Amino acid sequence: MQVQLTHRQQHILWATVRQYIATAEPVGSKALIEEYNLGVSSATIRHAMGVLEKAGLLYQPHTSAGRIPSDSGYRIYVDQLITPSETLGREVEVALQNGLKWEDRSLEALLQGAAQILATLSGCISLITMPQTITALLRHLQLVQIEAGRLMLIVVTDSYETHSALMDLPRQGEETQRDAEVIDRELQIVSNFLNSHLRGRSLVELNALDWSQLDRDFQYYGEFLKKSLVELSRRTLTPTATQIMIRGVGEVLRQPEFSQVQQVQTIIQVLEEEQEQLWRLIFEEPEADEVGKPRVTVRIGAENPLEPIRTCSLISSTYRRGAVSVGSVGVLGPTRLDYEGAIAVVTAAADYLSEALSCFNP
Repeated sequence: MQVQLTHRQQHILWATVRQYIATAEPVGSKALIEEYNLGVSSATIRHAMGVLEKAGLLYQPHTSAGRIPSDSGYRIYVDQLITPSETLGREVEVALQNGLKWEDRSLEALLQGAAQILATLSGCISLITMPQTITALLRHLQLVQIEAGRLMLIVVTDSYETHSALMDLPRQGEETQRDAEVIDRELQIVSNFLNSHLRGRSLVELNALDWSQLDRDFQYYGEFLKKSLVELSRRTLTPTATQIMIRGVGEVLRQPEFSQVQQVQTIIQVLEEEQEQLWRLIFEEPEADEVGKPRVTVRIGAENPLEPIRTCSLISSTYRRGAVSVGSVGVLGPTRLDYEGAIAVVTAAADYLSEALSCFNP
């Protein structure tokens, strides 16, 4: 959603969201003047809030009330107006280090303890999946030209299972047709490159492969092959749903958003009966930021594909064994939650579990 806001409108949206998160009460201009140093008159605040309402970022639950954030308002707040809480992130790290001893626990006990700490510090329902056991490793890979403009990618795993995929040969600039023998030689060079870098590794480690090491003459194969290999790995190494450690249900359901019995029942039903769908939602790999480090995924309200949790926000990330995502960490709470803190908590927990997992045998 593209909404252009002035600096003042952004500041008032930020203050309105923070005030609503803190109080769970519709926010008026008087509350903002009393609680925040906005440096403008009440009339100016009311006008800005009216503009934000017309933009769909705030709304009034009824005519005489103040305003509360919409899902779109929360989205701009999360994407543009906040940074994760470094203080809470460090607090989570310390709590996990002090509260959990790797050498004294089974992996399941470690994850259960981490889930409880995560729920306590976030005030949300915490969700941590058991790690995947990914054993299929690459033994050999070969690119073969089967006809003009068509290739077959053949992958053999360490268990001697064979997988293949057909693909179109990428065009290079304005070229029309190249000699088949030239293409065969190029494909062999690229196959050798892939084998030397991927043999003994899982295909899901492709994001860590440095395609820039291909000679300049073969660079145009890089992005094309990466997409093809990633798609092949998704088909052949599809993760399977595992147990989800769930903690903090009682605490979050005392929030005013869940005052109706039916609302509570729908949340409980998802947690108890639809864990596979929930697992697939939180295990989804987050996009990488500009330096390549995976970031959290934040789904707000109606952005959640599972209808029973469309009154909630779900914040998740993955934890890793080496370069491979093997499990997920998430928190589920009302859309009126402390996003700065929740994002920091999830990030710190994912980093901790990635480090802890290196102490256990794969």
